[in-house]
Amino acid sequence: MTRPDVGDAMPDMALETPDGGSVKPSDFRGRKLVVFFYPKDDTPGCTIENKDFSALAEEFDKAGAALLGVSKDPPGKHLKFAGKHGLVAPLASDELENGLADALGIWTMKSLYGRKFLGMERTTYLVDAEGRIARVWRKVKVKGHAEEVLAAAQAL
Repeated sequence: MTRPDVGDAMPDMALETPDGGSVKPSDFRGRKLVVFFYPKDDTPGCTIENKDFSALAEEFDKAGAALLGVSKDPPGKHLKFAGKHGLVAPLASDELENGLADALGIWTMKSLYGRKFLGMERTTYLVDAEGRIARVWRKVKVKGHAEEVLAAAQAL
């Protein structure tokens, strides 16, 4: 399976929001969208990444870009995570098998200390106002990432 890349349409699959609703990439048509996929709520790197995007939420808004953080964690866990850390960047759950992360090829086999398991590859997508992928950051390193994505969103 080939992974969608720059120039391709962002797959349009529903994700569950912490308030019990749903959201999909097409809901943001007409404005830019930053979708950042991260492995797990309340882990050090994921917490920093979410805090960094939340701290820049106003700047993303000024750049005409919506934010959406996505992991496989359930909506209730997202709610606690956001409350605990004062996160303002919206979160969504991609719990279903064959969901958005699967369609993007970022729910993948990982290895840690010789143990293999399925996990989320930390990846960020910048989607243009027409729903096409404008930029992809794969295997993201958290430090400085939100700032780099903001610069790209401002330039788009």
